[in-house]
Amino acid sequence: MADNNTNPGSNKENVWWRHWFMIELYKAAGVVLGILIVATILLRVVTRHNSEMEVPDFSGLSLKEAQEMANESNLRLEVTDSVFLPRIGRGLVFRQNPHTGSMVKKNRRILLTINSFMPKQVIMPSVIGYSLRQAKAELAARQLNVGRLIYVSDMATNNVLSQMYKGSYIASGKSIESGSEIDLELGNSGGESTFIPNVIGLQFITAKDILIDNSLNIGNLNYDQSVKSYSDTLSSFVVKQTPSPTNYNSYSLGARVDLFLSIDKQKIEEVKTK
Repeated sequence: MADNNTNPGSNKENVWWRHWFMIELYKAAGVVLGILIVATILLRVVTRHNSEMEVPDFSGLSLKEAQEMANESNLRLEVTDSVFLPRIGRGLVFRQNPHTGSMVKKNRRILLTINSFMPKQVIMPSVIGYSLRQAKAELAARQLNVGRLIYVSDMATNNVLSQMYKGSYIASGKSIESGSEIDLELGNSGGESTFIPNVIGLQFITAKDILIDNSLNIGNLNYDQSVKSYSDTLSSFVVKQTPSPTNYNSYSLGARVDLFLSIDKQKIEEVKTK
């Protein structure tokens, strides 16, 4: 006769998930999980997870002032380049990368371009006899800029007849500060005209290049409240222009185009999407 007094607890002990091997496996899994949790926490601490900060505006500050601000924000500064711009103070921060408002982590390196204490001298080339486009390229290669376009009667349209600096003729070979503007006297055979290109939504420097390429002068520059420095002007965008763009030649060579500038991101996006 079969024994009916078998210990009911023995069946429980034989259940597979209570086997000694499974118990050891559970322990190992718990250890691995614990290691992963600790590693994740440490990784977040080391990489400062979710501790990004907004980059302050260093433009227009001296290096000492910029360094004090950087120390407060736990950022590192490094001067990587210099320019010379006569309209802003010597030794002041002109440009930074990453830009103001960018989100970075603590101890991020911020690259600065400062305005040189001493102006760089370059040699004035001769662009007489060049076309406007050739003259513009030659001046740019010497770190000089095209200033006003002055049109006079001549048989060759857009041929450079004279080069001037601050209202006076400047000879080739003369030493001059880099970044200076050179006014060009250009020929106009008569009856020539140009159209007004659309420069709305473009950065000021790009807009200026396009207007010069189309034989036009920059007129009045109008700024909104977001533009507070010369550095802001160079990085600003055109949000309005006068006259309005045209699709046909109806303006005389050398006509002026007034620009309205802003660095307000919302305004810039609005005009770009129109």
